[in-house]
Amino acid sequence: MTAPVMAAAQSGVPPAALSDTQLPDPAAEARATALMQTLRCLVCQGQSIADSDADMAGDMRALVRRRIAAGERPEDIRAWLVQRYGDWVTYDPPLNAVTWPLWALPVLLLVVGAFVARGSFRRRGRGA
Repeated sequence: MTAPVMAAAQSGVPPAALSDTQLPDPAAEARATALMQTLRCLVCQGQSIADSDADMAGDMRALVRRRIAAGERPEDIRAWLVQRYGDWVTYDPPLNAVTWPLWALPVLLLVVGAFVARGSFRRRGRGA
């Protein structure tokens, strides 16, 4: 990427309050951080909002911290974010008709891998 393109991609908007500032209460900050680690950045897609530098992730961190500071439970904040952005916002999607392939694919790959390994070991055993 060239410098002008990279500069144009940067937002001129200052970061949201509390996006990069910890809460004064260590227990509340611990709850907020634990929740932020489990929420996916909608821009980066491979990072949690705690690890992402995207403006959207900063806004989501600020939102989580504001709601935790207001006394809201992390489960309620997660439920609100899932309702707003869908199951994809969480790293632990629920098992339902849409997400079952996400849960079944690792098991299927293990079964296929076991059959391939078994066949490979049998051929190797007969050839020796």
